[in-house]
Amino acid sequence: MAQKQPHFLLVTYPAQGHINPTLKFAKRLMRIGACVTFATKIKRRGSQIVTDLILASEKEGHPFTCLVYTLLLRWAAVVAHRLNLPLALLWIQPAMVFDVYYYYFYGYGNMIKQNAKKGSCLIELPELPSLSSCDLPSFLLPSYKYPHALESFQEQMEALHEESNPKILVNTFDALESEALIAIDKFNIIAIGPLIPSAFLDGKDPSDTSFGLDLFLYVSFGSLIVLEKQQMEEIARGLLGSAHPFLWVIRENQNEEEDMEEDKLMSCRSREELEQQGMIVPWCSQVEVLSNPAIRCFVTHCGWNSMLESLACSVPLVAFPQWMDQATNAKLIEDIWKTGDEIKRCLELVMGEGAKREELRENAKKLRDLAREATNEGGSLDTNLKAFVVMWLLICHGGSQLKC
Repeated sequence: MAQKQPHFLLVTYPAQGHINPTLKFAKRLMRIGACVTFATKIKRRGSQIVTDLILASEKEGHPFTCLVYTLLLRWAAVVAHRLNLPLALLWIQPAMVFDVYYYYFYGYGNMIKQNAKKGSCLIELPELPSLSSCDLPSFLLPSYKYPHALESFQEQMEALHEESNPKILVNTFDALESEALIAIDKFNIIAIGPLIPSAFLDGKDPSDTSFGLDLFLYVSFGSLIVLEKQQMEEIARGLLGSAHPFLWVIRENQNEEEDMEEDKLMSCRSREELEQQGMIVPWCSQVEVLSNPAIRCFVTHCGWNSMLESLACSVPLVAFPQWMDQATNAKLIEDIWKTGDEIKRCLELVMGEGAKREELRENAKKLRDLAREATNEGGSLDTNLKAFVVMWLLICHGGSQLKC
């Protein structure tokens, strides 16, 4: 007798950094034969809508196998518990960042706070590399302006800590964070990444044209970061000083009440020089740009999605972290994976000739190859994802119809 098709409900926070990897995860699930329902709602309306979705699906004879939710959506887990629906957390940041947050709330919070205040003391956490205060997620710093932001992460960790066998899916892959994935014995942490378009991981270059330039800088700071005027001018001076052509993404004015990036750049004396040396655009397809062979360096805020995309395209990074997990991500690329440097000293280093540039590019190529291996049939993404789906099928339905 044929078994029911697995049906996953994915609930994600309505922000681009959450939606993009969750959509890629949905596509991966569908490729192995699962059915997916995708929802983006906040707590005020989302709780009732998700409840209605779960009840309606059960009534129609196609109940959900599991609810998967992204961080900051503790309410989605509450709904799942109330309706006895299995659930898993999709952690869209590095596994190491997850570990740091957990250790902060369970056993090491006072040490982290004290050493962060001192500034010069290293922070030693089990199975993780030594960290300084500037490597911590910004929400953990005593100087962070909005301490209430940490409450959402605390609620998340407390909920996971109370579960008997919580399932945590992380947008990373085994070869990239092998130690961080197993650092906390209590949790079953499963690497199901990198969650980026498969076309950029199949060993072929999806872009067969270049910009017609030998060395090209790509500069972008994601969909949320709003840089200060001084930062914009610092970047402009660095670009002009490098003498290399560039593509700089500066978002258009999205809120008239805010001092947006475009206005800040317009006041910069070097605006005319910038436009002679490079190109400024309001948006571009980032993965297509990064996969172009003309791109030799990515100046980035170190958002995790951007880092994985650059890694998959073997593009070295210049780190310009701003908040949340970005400082920790910068630590990973500069000291652990050695595929990037800090902005104040690296543009010419990465773009120029010499052993350091070659080391960065070789390390980036190695990680690109590992990312491709992870997504191939039999790789860590393929194996871990199928095991995750089969596990729930065995629990809920006693079998599967997966395309293995």
